[in-house]
Amino acid sequence: MDESLPVIYISVLVLLLSVTAIFLFRQIFKTRRLENTFSRLQKKLQKEKGTAKEYYELGSLYLDKKLYVQSVNLFQKALKADDDIETENKALIYNALGYTYYAQEQYELAIRNYKEAIKLYPEYVIALNNLANVYDKKQMAAKALETYEETLKVDPNNSLAKRRAESLRKRFVESK
Repeated sequence: MDESLPVIYISVLVLLLSVTAIFLFRQIFKTRRLENTFSRLQKKLQKEKGTAKEYYELGSLYLDKKLYVQSVNLFQKALKADDDIETENKALIYNALGYTYYAQEQYELAIRNYKEAIKLYPEYVIALNNLANVYDKKQMAAKALETYEETLKVDPNNSLAKRRAESLRKRFVESK
């Protein structure tokens, strides 16, 4: 038994190192793939006009890097692109634009873009949740609760909307 203990320790160590190496390599390949896409889209869109999808994709990559001004410009170009954008995809772009403004604490612009996304696609649960979140952030609890309730009409099982609506209801009860 005493002789097998070092073998067990070494085996566990090798296993842990292997798992760590696999995780590390996956992250490296993922980052490399994203950076290649970023570089390719940047070069292409500097040389020629792109599609709405390409502008949206590059804008999303800038958003991941927290480069908000560039994201806004690219999302606006995506909306102005000549190709026919499906209504749901246009709503997706408006939602991303709203999130970009939200991240910069430009709440009025965020609200305007979220509302535009919802106008185009009324069942867009993510945009509804985002809009309610901005209302909550702006201390507009009644509008936030109303919007979370709209979300629950579209998606009754939405855990985020359930949790936040319940929290807002409790705040209303406590303030009375």
